[in-house]
Amino acid sequence: MDGIILVNKEKGMTSRDVVNIVSHVCHTKKVGHTGTLDPMATGLLVICVGRATKLVEVLTSHQKEYIASMIFGIKTDTKDITGTIIEQRETHMKSDQIKKVINNMPTTYQQEVPIYSAVKINGKKLYEYARKKEEVTLPTREVTIEKLQIIDWQEQEQKLTFLTRVSKGTYIRSLVEDIASHLNTIGTMTELIRTKVGHFTLENANTISEVKNNSYKLYSIYEILHEMFETRIITGELEKKVLNGAKIDNPEQLETVFFINEQKEPLALYKKEEDKLKCYKMLKIGIE
Repeated sequence: MDGIILVNKEKGMTSRDVVNIVSHVCHTKKVGHTGTLDPMATGLLVICVGRATKLVEVLTSHQKEYIASMIFGIKTDTKDITGTIIEQRETHMKSDQIKKVINNMPTTYQQEVPIYSAVKINGKKLYEYARKKEEVTLPTREVTIEKLQIIDWQEQEQKLTFLTRVSKGTYIRSLVEDIASHLNTIGTMTELIRTKVGHFTLENANTISEVKNNSYKLYSIYEILHEMFETRIITGELEKKVLNGAKIDNPEQLETVFFINEQKEPLALYKKEEDKLKCYKMLKIGIE
């Protein structure tokens, strides 16, 4: 079985739990996802099965969209409400203050990676440092906030809900703290829903029950890549070159090309390299 299953992860489950369920249902260990969701978070997980696991890297690089809620006046060690409270203070944020900061947040900046994350430093995951209470310098990474929009503001509860579309590697827990910092206060994330990964949407996701009952939709590699990239049907000598992973001419100067045969079978993904096209992912069944 080769393809992609969209799953609506439930609260309390790890992303690994979902992978294990899909692996059991599909009778294969060749299963991966395109971006972890914390146990407290819900929403869209893009699960790649079989030969589609070759696309994990391709799909992980896509923008993701979330709806997040945060509360001002609380700071936790994990940057979300499941953690231990390490600071509290009274806050009196007003609607105009919130709007001003949301409208003026930098679109691209260096974001600090949370200590409770799986990012590795010197071969050890950051959360391992945190659990052992060992000091470590937290890395930063450049992130881009493509969209940041207020959905709801409850002044009495000092609770903000917003929609955001972000680049790969953005931590929404850190974005929440960054928003609070721009207001000269503290805050922590209380809820998180992932609503989009690239052009995949939560509305099209299967529930865990549907997956377990084998009533899920499996998107083929052709369906997925045909929507994402320029697609070209090839035959003859050009098909042979592509199946051999050879560099080929790029007269259209395309950035990425999805090659298929006349039967619409996926052959390979090619990317632009100087004035040529170079094999990026070989997809033909029987060829590794």
